[in-house]
Amino acid sequence: MCMDAKINFDSNAAYRQKKVFDMQDWTQEDPRDRQAARADLNYIGLDGTIGCLVNGAGLAMATMDIIKLHGGTPANFLDVGGGATAHQVTEAFKLITSDRKVQAILVNIFGGIMRCDVIAQGIIMAVRDLDLKIPIVVRLQGTRVDDAKALIAASPLKILACDDLDEAAKMVVKLSEIVTLAKEAQVDISFQLPI
Repeated sequence: MCMDAKINFDSNAAYRQKKVFDMQDWTQEDPRDRQAARADLNYIGLDGTIGCLVNGAGLAMATMDIIKLHGGTPANFLDVGGGATAHQVTEAFKLITSDRKVQAILVNIFGGIMRCDVIAQGIIMAVRDLDLKIPIVVRLQGTRVDDAKALIAASPLKILACDDLDEAAKMVVKLSEIVTLAKEAQVDISFQLPI
């Protein structure tokens, strides 16, 4: 007779089961998983070239689907949740850009509980602090979206805003392809937005 047993712990219960979760051996985990856990982010690394920063698991899956629909491949599943801070958004960008395969980033936020202006502040802080050199497409809808758009427009940073998810996905897929081709040809490129 052969027997086997496996036990999984629901990470949503971590706050109730501190002793159990303190036993986790982080050396057996991907360093990005550990980084995501410290920042209280839901992250799963994938094999694609387009980094995704989204709020809500359902919207994250829909975002990955629409990227695939337009011929791109998502590099991650990253859900910042409904109460993300500007600091968490910066940590999310650190996490996404730690993957060398990422050639472009799509931020897709539907601000119900989440305020779009907080996300915009986090994006601006991350782009500035991390000196990001890859294209970033941002789609924001919902609470305080006009404030968020004003913050992004007023910043001197190269952040492409797009209101339509389908258009945002097409844009990020094309930008990812351009960056990938340039790197393969060993051509240095820089992105400039018209003023």
